[in-house]
This record gives sequence, C-alpha cells and structure tokens, in this order.
Amino acid sequence: MISEPGQATFAPLNLTHMRILLALFCIGFFSNPAFSQFPSGQNRGNGQAPSGRFYGKVVDAANKGIEAASVTLVASRPDSVTKQMKEVIVGGMLTSNTGDFSIDNVPVFGKYILRISGIGYTQVQKSVAFEMPNRNAAGNDPMAMLGALDKDLGNIKLEIDENVLGAVTVTASKPLLQLGIDRKVFNVDRNITSAGGSAVDVMKNVPSVNVDIDGNVTLRNNAPQIFVDGRPTNLTLEQIPADAIESVEIITNPSAKFDASGGTAGILNIVLKKNKRIGYSGNIRANIDSRGRFGGGGDINIRQNKINFFASGMYNQRKSISDGSNIRENLVYKPSTSEQYDNSTFKGAFGFGRAGIDYFIDNRNTLTLSGSFARGNMNPFTESIIYTDIQSNNSIDSLQERMSSSKNQFRNKGAQVSFKHNFPKAGREWTADVTYNKGKNANDNFIENDFYYNPGKTFDRSYDVQQLGGGTNENLVFQTDYSNPINDKSKFEVGARSSVRKVNSSTNYYVLNSNGIKTPIAGQDIMYNSEDRIYAAYATFSSRIKNFGYQLGLRAESSDYEGLLVNKNENFNIEFPISLFPSVFLSQKLNETDELQFNYSRRINRPGFWQLFPFIDISDSINVSRGNPGLNPEFTNSFELSYSKQFANRDNILFSAYFKNTNDLITPYQQREYVPAFDDSAIVSSYINANRSYISGLEMTGKNKITKWWDLTTNVNLFTSKIDLNNAPDPDKLFSYFFKVNNNIKLPKNFSLQLSGDYQSKRNTSPSGRGGGMFGGGMWGGSNSAAQGFIRPNYGVDAAIRFEFLKERKASLSLNVNDIFRTRLYDAHSETEYFVQDIQRRRDPQVFRLNFNYRFGKFDANLFKRKNTKAENSVNMENANF
Repeated sequence: MISEPGQATFAPLNLTHMRILLALFCIGFFSNPAFSQFPSGQNRGNGQAPSGRFYGKVVDAANKGIEAASVTLVASRPDSVTKQMKEVIVGGMLTSNTGDFSIDNVPVFGKYILRISGIGYTQVQKSVAFEMPNRNAAGNDPMAMLGALDKDLGNIKLEIDENVLGAVTVTASKPLLQLGIDRKVFNVDRNITSAGGSAVDVMKNVPSVNVDIDGNVTLRNNAPQIFVDGRPTNLTLEQIPADAIESVEIITNPSAKFDASGGTAGILNIVLKKNKRIGYSGNIRANIDSRGRFGGGGDINIRQNKINFFASGMYNQRKSISDGSNIRENLVYKPSTSEQYDNSTFKGAFGFGRAGIDYFIDNRNTLTLSGSFARGNMNPFTESIIYTDIQSNNSIDSLQERMSSSKNQFRNKGAQVSFKHNFPKAGREWTADVTYNKGKNANDNFIENDFYYNPGKTFDRSYDVQQLGGGTNENLVFQTDYSNPINDKSKFEVGARSSVRKVNSSTNYYVLNSNGIKTPIAGQDIMYNSEDRIYAAYATFSSRIKNFGYQLGLRAESSDYEGLLVNKNENFNIEFPISLFPSVFLSQKLNETDELQFNYSRRINRPGFWQLFPFIDISDSINVSRGNPGLNPEFTNSFELSYSKQFANRDNILFSAYFKNTNDLITPYQQREYVPAFDDSAIVSSYINANRSYISGLEMTGKNKITKWWDLTTNVNLFTSKIDLNNAPDPDKLFSYFFKVNNNIKLPKNFSLQLSGDYQSKRNTSPSGRGGGMFGGGMWGGSNSAAQGFIRPNYGVDAAIRFEFLKERKASLSLNVNDIFRTRLYDAHSETEYFVQDIQRRRDPQVFRLNFNYRFGKFDANLFKRKNTKAENSVNMENANF
C-alpha cells in the first residue's frame, strides 16, 4: 500500500535489536585470543580423508626415459593380528615408454617409501610424503595447499650404486581462515547460511566484505574486482552458485602480478570446487524459500586415465519485493518539494552451466578446455506515487501516478583453452590461456505516467514512454605466466596479458498516444559502438633471508578506447599511455607465531563503458543520467602494515593499518543542465574527476576456536574517508566503522548452527559510486553521489541450521533466514546547491530458505581399469589400499 504524505514509511532502528547485535560483537571481540586464551582443540572434518597423487619420470644418466621400470609405493602399518608393523603396498606400476609414472589416490597424511628398479639398474629407494605448506612461512600462499596434493617427484635417475635420499615432510589441515603475505583465504565450502544461494550470500559471511540490500559488494568501502580461479570474469556474483565455491581469497592490496585496474578497490578471487582424483564425485541440490522461489543444481567430476571431466549447472527463480521513498527539496529554478513512494516486484529466472575437460598429455603437460553459458530474464515492475510542489500548509498542487514495467533478457557464453607445463624442478611451471566471452541483452521498458491536479485528484494528462534497447559485448583475453624457483628461498615470475572488449548498444525512445501508436522522440535514437584494448606485462622476484621475506614487482600497462556514435558519426578516442605500477611486499617473522608484513602498490582505474557513454538516459524523468566521455583515469597509491599472530590452539588474529590516496577520483556527481528531450533544464546524474581522495583505516580479523564445538570469526574495520573536489565545497570527512561476526556451532546428533551479524556506521558513499545507470536505472530510487552525500547506519542478523544424515553424512537439510529483525535498510542523504535529497529502500527482509544437498562419489582406482594390463600385473596389488 502506498503511503500518504507525512506518514513514516520506515520505523526507526529498534534498540533491542541493536543490543542483540552489539552483544554478538562483544562476544566475538573479547573472545578473540588477543584478549583471552581458551582450551586448545583440533579441527575435525567430516567425510573421507583427502588423497593425492605422486608422479614423476624415471631416467638414465643421459636423462633419457627408462621404459618398464618397476615403481612401487609402500607404507608401514600395524598388522591386525600380530600388532607388528609391516609393509603394505599402496600403489605401483611400470613406467611408460617415456619413463613417466603416476600413482593416484594416495592418502595425504602419511609417510611412504618409493622403490624403483629396472633391468640393469640398481634399485632406488626414496622416502616421500606430501609436503603441505607451512602457514607461518614468510611469503607463503595458502592456496598452495591445494597444489601440494599433486606432487611432482621430478626426474629420478637410475644409476649403479646411487641412492636418492628422503625428504622432510610437513603436514597440515585446512583451517577456516588462512593468512598469506598478500591475501586472506576464507574457506566457505562448509558455510550453511549461503546454501542454495549465490556468491552474494557467500560474501555476507566473508571478513572485510560488506553487502548491501541490492547485493552490491564493497571491500573496505570500495567495489572490488571479481576474479574466478585467478582470472577476471564477466560473471556477476549473482550468477555464481554458492555451492560451487571452495574458498574466497581477499586481496586488499594486489601485487604487480595482478591486473592494475581497480583503483582503490581490492580483489575478491572466487576459487571453484574441482576434483582430479581417480573415480567420480558430485552432488545434487535443491532449495525453495518462503517467497515460493525454487532453485536447483548439481555438479559432477569424473577422472579416468588421462581425462578429467567436470560439469556443473544451476537454475534459480527470482522473486523479489522492495519498497522505498525519495524525498527531494529543490532549492533553485522552480523551488518545490517532491515525495516519491515506490512499491516494486522483481520476477525472473536465471540458469548457469559450466563444463570442461582436463587432458593429461603426460605427467607434466595438461591441456584444459572449458565452456560456460548463462541466460536469464529480469522483469521488474514498480508502482510509484509522486507528490510535488508541497506548500508550507501541506497543500499538494500536483500528483503523478507512475507504473514502470520492464522485460530484460540476457545471454552469455564463454570458452577457455588453458595449457600448463610443469618442469622437473618442483615449482617451476609455465601456463598459457585464451578466454573468450560473448554476451547479448535486450530491454523493453514501459513507463506510464498519469498527472492530476490536487486537491481533488482532477485528471490533467497522460505521458507514456517506451524505451527499446539492446546490445552485444565480446571480450577476448590472452594471458601467459612463467614461474621459476631459483632455489628453495627465491622465485622469479614473469607474465603478459592482453584483452580486447567490444560493446555495441542501441536505444530508442517513443511516446505512446491513447491508441498505442508510437512516435519516436526526436534526437533520442542512439547507436553506440566502443572498443577498448589493454596490454600488460609484469615481473616479480621474491626471496627470503632467514626470517625476512620480500617480493618486488613491476607491471607495465597501456590501453586505448574508441567510441562511435553511429547515427551521428561522432568519434571518441582516448589513449592511455604506458604507465608503470610497482609493488613491494615485505614480511618479518618475529618468532614461530608472530609476523609483521608491509606492502605497497600503485594501481589505475579507467572509466568504464557506462561512465563514458555520451548519452542522456531519460527513462526516469526524475532521475536523469548520462556518462562523461571526458573522464580521466584515476591513480591510487596503497600502503598497508599488518601484524599476525597464531596461537597454540590454531587460533589466529590479524591487525592491519592501511592508507590509500587517489588522484583524479572518478565519482558520481549531480548538476543542473539542459536536456534536449525536455526542452528544459533538469538535474542530471553524471560523473566527474574529483581532485583527490584518501581512505585510512585499521582492521582486525580473528578466528577463534572458543570450544571444541564453537568457532568464531570476527572482523572490525575502523576508517576515515575524505574527498576533495574541484571548484565545489568539499564534503565533510567521516569517521566510520564496520564489524561482522560469524559463529559456527556444532550441535549433537549431526546438527550445526551458524549465526552471523554485521553493523555499518554512517559513511561516505563508495567512491566508485552507485550512479543512475542506463536503461531504467533511475527507477530503483535514484542515484547518490559519493562526493555529495553519505549513507546512514544499517545492520542485520542472519542464521541457519543444518542436519546431516545418511552414511558418511552424504545428505543434508538446512534452513536459513536473512535479516531476522528486518533492519537492513538503504538510507542515503545527498546535498547540492540545487537540491537536498533523502532516499530509503528495503528489499527482501526475513526470507526463509530450505535447502537439500546430496553428495555422491567413489574414489577407487579399480573403478576405471587401465588398458595397460602389463603395468597392473607387474606388481602384486593384493594388499593395495586406495
């Protein structure tokens, strides 16, 4: 129901709710090991123990592969009868004609003996184990633990009277939060509040990340770049199913190895689940929520000999409701006050699929082919009442009723070809890949406006507008990387990348009369084509001197942008010359549990397509927007100093102080200008380059195992932000804070509970801005300028409970609910010399979702019999344990 003028649309924040959330935060903060110690406890995972693969090559003194050499892997285990230790064969084979061998499905946690013999050669015996990376080692990348499950034993020579001695092993299990020299890794595969949802739901529980009611994600108050498996992606977070995500890497200050684009923002790298163990595995899932939305999906992985096949798919319905208000006081030209009240529904559906194969050419060369597709439709409908020219006695001069309905469709498909070569030297590798994506969209927006005189609601006139638009986009990326460990302490990396993106779009506006006949609006038909190209190369060198580690990097990038207004024959050419982007990462281990880190990087943020688009969007007459082709790129220098500590019970805590300075900041800005379609002036939302901005802050992230059944992750971020404008009053500097707590509680009888909450204080709008956007962007309540406004505080609490059942807990049911207390509200204020505006919106509070998940699979080397029966029969496999 639409509110009348003067009614309170939203209730103030409830003090009881605030106390509950504050209590959660206090428990998290003061339970952190920095302030108290709790009894130690070990993580106990469920399900099958992880396994890996040993592989290598047997060669002679001339480094020529030896064929048909016998390779046997054994382990010592207690005999069930005699209780004495005895050797048990774990795996074995004969080498191929090139000398290659591979032993799969080897349990990770154990020590083994590898015996190799051949006719005419003396037997070689080698102690082997999976060398899991030490999380406290300087310069360690936590994600190297995944790569450690595929261990290359290198070239093993068979020589007379020569033995290869054993290696030292280090083993570790995977914790919830891992800290590296340049990133934090948050493992989310057991997260239950996001089950059945998308990557947006996952981000709500990731430290340092804030998610607003529309699913917009910010990292330290800036919109981050989204990567998938270490590469930039065209997919949005809503297009990635939560159940397909293994972990999220939080890179607040990317090194020279990463794309320099992004400005003040960091990188969120989403690592998808993928299994290369011999056998098959997968899961199926389904969910339904209290709005009647249905979703489902599944994935499967099959490994046989030299082929690993993987596929996943999902389908989700979209049903959303929201309501909001926009109160604006116009100060000049035609001084007046307007009040707009919206009720919106959002329906649609989305499907996503991904499939590919890994072809293991041999033990050191892998070719991967993969493809993906996404398609969906979004059909929002908004009913609005707009009161204007409200006088001091509250009499209303005019009333507008508006109905906005849209039909939007999109298609996206992509393919990737990747090649990886592992050299005999451990850690030395070369990768190359080509990625291609193509998308298509079509938009049909209809806005019906009825105007009345007030009081009495006497009909004045109708003004109906239709907007037809659409376009295509293509993106082609080439990338290659080479890594070479010079020794056990130093590593050199180089790489190159080029990308080409093409965007073609068209938009037409029509006025409809009472008979439905369309008349084009003069000058509002537009066809715009653009192409931008980026070329980059980088080099990094990392080393360690005792307890001091460092990484030095330099990246060079250049780019150019071309735009063409086809029907007006207007060209826009922007060239960005070669720029250098250095990075420095330093780490000093104080002792076995304490470490200091410092890093610096320089980055660039080039204006995007919609920010440059030189066309006025009038689909919402109250919220008109356009791009600015005269924008310059912004450059950011980032500094960060961190201290990390790990406790005896495997708790850890990280303190970070950071500072970011940006020149020529690109920010949304609102001003009055002439609009040809109106033949009048209006307030237009566009973009400008501010003089500079800075953000400084202090962040704490901690993971605490309070008891054997309670894990707690806490994140607190205190920061100030300031924007300096050109030829305009600067907005006030704001001190802001954000905190988030995530409780994981194990309950009896295979039940588990997750409770999370977050609070965001008053803050400047993200410098990347919200913007009005094109194709009906204004209908969602208007835009807000980072340089001219702020967002008021908001908070929320989510919860979920899960029950696991069947053998090995292969099936689970979970129930989750978001925004339990109905407190998440977007509440923004902005001021200019032309107007004062307040916007409020609420979307989809208190939604319950029921999820079902079933895991299946069998990891058995005998499941897919090898064709080389000679290799199978050459070793006694009677006691083999896979």
